[in-house]
Amino acid sequence: MKIMVASDIHGSLPMCKMVFDKFHELKCDKILLLGDLLYHGPRNDIPEGYEPKKVIELLNSEKENILAVRGNCDTEVDQMVLNFPILADYMYLVSGNLVVFATHGHKINPENPPCSLPQNAILLNGHTHIAMDVMKDGYRYMNPGSPTIPKNGTEPSYIIIEDGKAELIKF
Repeated sequence: MKIMVASDIHGSLPMCKMVFDKFHELKCDKILLLGDLLYHGPRNDIPEGYEPKKVIELLNSEKENILAVRGNCDTEVDQMVLNFPILADYMYLVSGNLVVFATHGHKINPENPPCSLPQNAILLNGHTHIAMDVMKDGYRYMNPGSPTIPKNGTEPSYIIIEDGKAELIKF
């Protein structure tokens, strides 16, 4: 199974379209969204192309393709308008021998990792808007950053997980 990972769309219609255009171009089986889908949050300016109602339509049209975890800007109200589950705090994925712990990152992150993470697993989260792929304390930490509001000079990126491997790729 080929899984694309993206995070922190924050209601930007052009960036949401870019993500799903790449998803289809790469012929992925699923997309894992690491939260903060509709709202930009109080710490961020309103993003370019901020049209959460149209983002809702686009996401719902892709509901069969989406796996998602809850971001700190995602609420029960968002779940009421989205036709796929978004309120899980985390999920485990397995690709070949690779174990992936996926979460948004505002609670569980490299400074507060899950206690049950096996050696050589991937801790996957968004939240910081900083694309990253580093080894830390025996596990690999990956973050796709944000296509909408990238920070610390990082570029909009995504992650592909397939056949027991994971790769961070710039749009």
